[in-house]
Amino acid sequence: THDDEPRWLLLPSARVNDDGEALRTELRTELVRLRLWATPRLEAPGAWFEPLGDGEALTLVAIPAGSFWMGSPLEEEGRSDDEGPRHQVKLDGFWMGQTPITQAQWRRVMGTNLWRFQDLRAEREQRPMEMVNWNDATAFCDKLSQLTGRCYSLPSEAQWEYACRAGTSSPFHVGGTLISELANFNATQRYGEGPQGGLRRETLAVGLFPANGWGLHDLHGNVWEWCLDAWHDSYIDAPDDGRAWVSEGSQEARRLLRGGSRVVPRYCRSASRGHDRPVDAYNTLVGFRVVCLPQGPSLHP
Repeated sequence: THDDEPRWLLLPSARVNDDGEALRTELRTELVRLRLWATPRLEAPGAWFEPLGDGEALTLVAIPAGSFWMGSPLEEEGRSDDEGPRHQVKLDGFWMGQTPITQAQWRRVMGTNLWRFQDLRAEREQRPMEMVNWNDATAFCDKLSQLTGRCYSLPSEAQWEYACRAGTSSPFHVGGTLISELANFNATQRYGEGPQGGLRRETLAVGLFPANGWGLHDLHGNVWEWCLDAWHDSYIDAPDDGRAWVSEGSQEARRLLRGGSRVVPRYCRSASRGHDRPVDAYNTLVGFRVVCLPQGPSLHP
């Protein structure tokens, strides 16, 4: 186990009161690190570091248990038929990566760069991995699980949308529209009452834009993110407990993508769904983030 190793509780935008209790504030102005001697339980607030070595760490945020309405209402601008029928899902708590996996984190876990990043520039270190296929992403999760003794995975589609919404029901976790000051996307097309903006020509470092209500960054835009599920063109018969919906014999089935990239805002909505083959994505802005599931003795010290 890892019970004898020091851990750090990371509370974004936090302060500490007179009793030593960390309290979250509204503005993301600083990080408070509190040393712990065991991994926090799932019901603990805040987030924690998974050290990866050489100064790199993976920051994980506690996502509380709860339920939500998955999918989009019929009247939502830009919705597709595959976002319905809207249905209620109840989930257990889990940990989720605060940002998509960065190029530096990939290198520390996998021990090498993908061939597309052999000439990695220093300024790209904190940008998200991109052009990663589903098989690459699941291999990373497997290696991370082996290194840490914890159960890491791609999120299920339900986990991803639940965490993205963070209790909201609007098209975006920031509200009824998306603006270029809040995400990296193609703002040349307006959504709702939002203003028209521009288009950045490349991905940006993770964590530059404000977090959602549960402390997660970059859920709208920058890169698409893989989910564990196989693609289904509707939610008819979908699980209602947060499990990944993996069809029988679906190894070659298309897999789910969420979050959008540098695309128009309708494809960056919380409910918007994409898909691709598990061996594809080498020429598109596709990355991933991880979840840590409540299995294994090290999550229950």
